[in-house]
Order: sequence, then C-alpha cells, then structure tokens
Amino acid sequence: MQGLVKIPTPHSPLKRLWLIGGTSESVELAGAIASLNLPCTVTVTTTAAEGLYPKTPLLRVRVGCLDANELAEFLQQEQIAAILDASHPYAVEISRMAIATASHYQIPYLRFERLSVKLQTNSSHIIELDSFETLLKGNYLYQQRVLLTVGYKALPLFQNWQNQSILFTRILPSVTSLHTAIEAGFSSDRIIALRPPVSAELEKALWHHWDISLVVTKASGVAGGEEVKQKIAIELGIPLIVIARPIVKYPQQTSDLLVALEFCQRYLVSGFISGECV
Repeated sequence: MQGLVKIPTPHSPLKRLWLIGGTSESVELAGAIASLNLPCTVTVTTTAAEGLYPKTPLLRVRVGCLDANELAEFLQQEQIAAILDASHPYAVEISRMAIATASHYQIPYLRFERLSVKLQTNSSHIIELDSFETLLKGNYLYQQRVLLTVGYKALPLFQNWQNQSILFTRILPSVTSLHTAIEAGFSSDRIIALRPPVSAELEKALWHHWDISLVVTKASGVAGGEEVKQKIAIELGIPLIVIARPIVKYPQQTSDLLVALEFCQRYLVSGFISGECV
C-alpha cells in the first residue's frame, strides 16, 4: 500500500489500537494492520468470530461484550491509543459507548463505515422503513410467510407475531443465535444457520423452498447481502422490507481502507511521516 510502511516488531510495550470487530470489514482491516506490524486488540462478541482474524504476535482478540464499567480497565490494560470502530452498522450500543469513551479520555476515534447499497426505489417490491417499531406497528407481516434476515438480537421483537404469520429466520451459526431464535418461538424447521456471504442461487433457493411471500432485512450493505436480496425480490416479485440504519453521530468516519490505516499509523507510530520513519 503506497505511503504505508511496515515497521519493525517492537521490543518494548507500545500503545495499541482498539479495533471494534465482528464484521467482514474488520477482518480485512485486522489483516492489513497486522501486515504493518501495528499492535492491535480486536474485540468480538463470539468465539466463532475470533477464528476469522489473523494470528500474529501483535494482534490479539478479546471475546465477550464490554460494558461501560469495564471500559476504563480495558483501555488501561491494553494501553489503547486510538479506536477504530468497524462494528456492524446496527451495533449502535458499542459505537455510542466507544464514542463517549473516546471523548471522555480524549482518545482518537474513527468509524469505518460499511458502504451502503442504493435502494431500487423504482420498484414497488422494495420498501424502506425507518425502524423495527414502524414495521411491527403496521400490518406488513399479517398472514405472510416471512423470512427474517435481521440478526438474532431482533428476533424477540417478532415473538408476538408467531400466531399471526408464519415466520422463518436465517441466523449466524452460533449457540447464542440459535438459543435466541428458539426462545423467540422459532421451531427448528424454520431456522437456517449460514455465515455470509450467501450466493444469489442459495438465497433464491431458500425463498422458494420455504415459499416465502415477504422478506425483512437490514440495510447491511453488500457484505450483508442486501444487493443480492434486492435483485431477487424484484426478479421473483416478492416484497423486500429494508430497515434503515440507525442514526449515529460519528465524530469522523470513512469507508476507505487506506484512510483507516493512515489513522492507525498516525497514532501508533511516533515519527511516521508520509511513509518514512524519521
């Protein structure tokens, strides 16, 4: 990468980057950060996600949810010098907590935002709603065969609709996801566990297999398969409801990998100027 130089492995403790992970973008970022020999701690919420990241001496992965009470200790233990937030667009709790923490401790923060997909607004089959609340207050789901690709955390919201519609869900292959789906009233024959990306052929086959009449998804971008779902919805004439991303006021953000890596080097490498160590 032009303008970026791999630095020697340090012999003494250095400040570290906190990479908020759990997305395909964060895996790519972690690989690039590791290739530059930058000390980095990645946080993820599941052990399944842990295995996706490169294994290097300078990169470590912490599994588990961080709450506000644990953050101060985490920042001190890890000697965090900068925060790169590559969490899911709907993981607003961790983003808002990280922003508040960065402000309080005066730690540089950068949001790496997943690129959005343009909605096919010229199609009557693509419907954008501002929130799950709007969806559930309406009559969209009534007596429909609904495929929910909204993440496991949102599934309990649909529990009261189990007797008014036939609900199916696609979740990530994790114990937590499966447990949440079952607790929300989904029987085993209405659950499928797949890790993205899901091909257009498999997506279409699943809609056909379950005889789906309505799909609900989130505006998760290309990595979340949103573009594929839009194309299939239009092709098959099946309504697709897209729940818009929550609004978060990020102090600064980018979708450019090079910008993100320059941010990391700026705060982790003393004397790094324009690709030269001085």
